[in-house]
Amino acid sequence: MDESVTKITTANPAPLGLMGFGMTTVLLNLHNAGFFGLGVTILAMGLFYGGIAQIIAGLMEWKNGNTFGTTAFTSYGAFWLTLVFILIAPKLGMGDTPGAIEMSAYLFMWGLFTFGMFIGTFKANRALQVVFGSLTLLFLLLAISDLTGNAALKQFAGYEGIFCGLSAIYLALAEIINEKFGRTILPIGE
Repeated sequence: MDESVTKITTANPAPLGLMGFGMTTVLLNLHNAGFFGLGVTILAMGLFYGGIAQIIAGLMEWKNGNTFGTTAFTSYGAFWLTLVFILIAPKLGMGDTPGAIEMSAYLFMWGLFTFGMFIGTFKANRALQVVFGSLTLLFLLLAISDLTGNAALKQFAGYEGIFCGLSAIYLALAEIINEKFGRTILPIGE
């Protein structure tokens, strides 16, 4: 039996996906925290960097044989695309603005999915656990705040979401910097 190991010769797509997720998450949650309105900057980031770039990263993870990375990046890329569509479709006459129960259910389902992915990180580094753990909490907080209309909870969720996004940015930069230097410069808790 041939027990040779196939060496991956493509680039690591995780930093691309993590940056697309992280930067877009920070921007949206600066809005949720009350720093500015929901404008074209967030929608553009959600469509192109959070959405399309993450899907590209997911396809690259598929080529590398990484089921977790494929599922995570492709799914969260689709999350950003669907969220942008939910926000702009009513303005384009393509359906009604979702009510509190609909939006809460949407966010809850993403939270449920994220919780399952969080369990998958138990065999990964601590930094990835922080990203998925804080994202699970973010979806839960957003679902509850949308369902109850609690503005203070939505603002708190915004701050928690900023932390979540920054943790993804940190992990992306750690992977890039550590790879370039050939040693650990930014720890990720292997």
